[in-house]
Amino acid sequence: MSATVTPAPRPPIAPQPRGRGRHPRGRTKWTWLRGIAITLVTLVFALPLVWMFAAAFKTNVQVTDPSVGLWFKPTLDNFRSIVEAGQIVRSMGNSLLVGVVSTVLSAVIAVPAAWAVGRFAMHRTGSVILVARIVPAISLLVPWYYLFAQMGLVGSYTVLVLSHMFVSVPLIMWIMISFFAGLPVELEEAARTDGLSAFGAFWRISLPLAAPGTATASLLAFVFSWNNFMFALVFADDRTQTVPVTLFNFISYASTDWGGLMAAATLITVPVVIAAVVGQKYLVAGLTSGATKG
Repeated sequence: MSATVTPAPRPPIAPQPRGRGRHPRGRTKWTWLRGIAITLVTLVFALPLVWMFAAAFKTNVQVTDPSVGLWFKPTLDNFRSIVEAGQIVRSMGNSLLVGVVSTVLSAVIAVPAAWAVGRFAMHRTGSVILVARIVPAISLLVPWYYLFAQMGLVGSYTVLVLSHMFVSVPLIMWIMISFFAGLPVELEEAARTDGLSAFGAFWRISLPLAAPGTATASLLAFVFSWNNFMFALVFADDRTQTVPVTLFNFISYASTDWGGLMAAATLITVPVVIAAVVGQKYLVAGLTSGATKG
C-alpha cells in the first residue's frame, strides 16, 4: 500500500516594484545623459572665467582679435604693469580691510539677534528684517551721503564699513534665523536646568551647533562686500578706493585696457576663490542644513 504525497502549495509570487526590473542599459543611458547635462552647465558657467584668465595673458590686440583662441604666446606684461602702478594692490588691501571688518561686526550683531528672533518667534522683527533686505540700497545713497558728509566721514574706511553692514547684517540674520529655529529647544532647556543663563545656553550650545550656518552667512557677506561697487563709488576717495572701482577705471571714453582689466579681474578673483575653497566644508554643510530646516 503506497502513501499519497500531496505537494505543498507554492507561496504566491510577490509583485516586483515598478522600475526594479529595468535593464542596466537604461540606467546607464540616464547616467550618461545626466553627466552630459552637468558638463554642459559647468561649461556655460566656467567659460567666462576661462576667457578672463586667458585674456589676462594676452595683449590688447590679441584680446580683440576673434581668431586668437586659447593657443597663443602668453605674456606677463599686463600683471607687471598693474602691479607696478600700485593702485590694484592698494585697492585689494582696502577691499580686504573693509570686507573683513564689516563681516566680523555684522556677524557679532546679527548672529545673536537671529538666535533671539528664531528662538522666541519674533515675527514682527523678522518682517522688519525682510523689509531691510527688500529696500534698494541705492535709494539711501543721497541721505547717507548728506549725513556722512556732515559728520566728515566721506572718504574714510568707517563710512564704507557702515554702508556694507547695512546689507550684511540683514543678510546674515535672514540666513541664521532658520538655523536657530531648527535647533532642538530641549538642548537649551537642559543647559539652563544645569545652571546656565539664556545667553550662556546660546553661547555654549546653540552657537557651536550653528557654526556651518555662521560660516556660510559670513562668507556670503564677505563676497558681497568684496564685489560691491556702488557704495565705494560714492563714499570712497583715491585713498580708500576698493577693487570694483579700480576695475572701472580701466574703462575710458576713448579706449579700454582689456589686458590690464582682465589681469586685475583675475587677481581680485583669487582671494574669493581661496576663501571658498578653505570654507568649502562649512559652506556645503551650511547650505544643505539650511535647505532642510524650516
